[in-house]
Amino acid sequence: MSSTQELQGRKGHIITDQDAREISRVEELSYDLKVNETMTQTVKTVTPEQPLSSVLEILRVGRISGVPVLEDGKLAGVLSIEDIVRAMEKNELAAPVREYMSTNVFSVFTYDPIVKAIESFSEYRVGRLPVVDVDGNLAGIITKGDITRGILTALQKDYKVEELRRYRASHLFEDITSDRTSLILRYNIKARDYINGGQASSHIKRALLRLGASPPLARQCGIAIYEAEINLIIHSDHGGIIRVQIDPHRILMQTTDTGPGIADVKLALQAGWSTASQEARDMGFGAGMGLVNIRRCVDRMELESVFGKGTKLLMEINLSDSERFRENDAADQIHITKEP
Repeated sequence: MSSTQELQGRKGHIITDQDAREISRVEELSYDLKVNETMTQTVKTVTPEQPLSSVLEILRVGRISGVPVLEDGKLAGVLSIEDIVRAMEKNELAAPVREYMSTNVFSVFTYDPIVKAIESFSEYRVGRLPVVDVDGNLAGIITKGDITRGILTALQKDYKVEELRRYRASHLFEDITSDRTSLILRYNIKARDYINGGQASSHIKRALLRLGASPPLARQCGIAIYEAEINLIIHSDHGGIIRVQIDPHRILMQTTDTGPGIADVKLALQAGWSTASQEARDMGFGAGMGLVNIRRCVDRMELESVFGKGTKLLMEINLSDSERFRENDAADQIHITKEP
């Protein structure tokens, strides 16, 4: 795997081999944390017919810079302090919200990872994003400040507990006597389960860290598994299985499903090619970079697919001497299997 080769990420960002090994814990949390874990749930709202003067008072008392506009219980727009300033310049504070609100509303779903909100802030240059549930109802609002507080809280919450678990798990291979010891993790992935997408990869990264893997190695595996997991959610008919075998000297990752298969494997390996449904694209998936990103993160990738029957994806990362898990010598092979 050459370290000089590059590929184009989902949003146009260049991802190199080195990038895959240097993702920070904060960046990792931006994928692990969901919007509903960081958003503000108690939201001040206004109606389209309210006078702007009354909204100005709401913003002043609440010390906020904007409010969602609801009409018949549904999100109809957003009114910001900038909109009110425009009205003040025209001496039109008596005008209804409808005349100055923005109806071109950018929102995120409760189940989106906060990285989706971060990307939206950057792309649309807004100060706040309404959060809606699967039915399109307003569930909260998220700002950059909410994201910062959510990440800091998550970092503080898991630090001490994680250190203890990591210490215990890091001695797993050391304490088991065998010629060869393997830890096998197995996860069942449901088709179209966008809400829980990424959970398996998050669990696997955490397990690797607790076993003593370096953060760059754990995140490298996490990227590969995340892409494979999302592919199962988007493309499989009945979901599939993720199986990870952690040996002292390597990490072997595999996904299998029973359909629909890939008609042209060579074409599927090309950057930007995708057969994702419109539903998946509406959810922000299906950019056609999954398999390409996987290939950049692993030492070996094998894709076998029979159209109409199913697909098997094999990914392997070989561990250097400094990365290998500790293991004692002994007589029998032991496999420890955990199926969440």
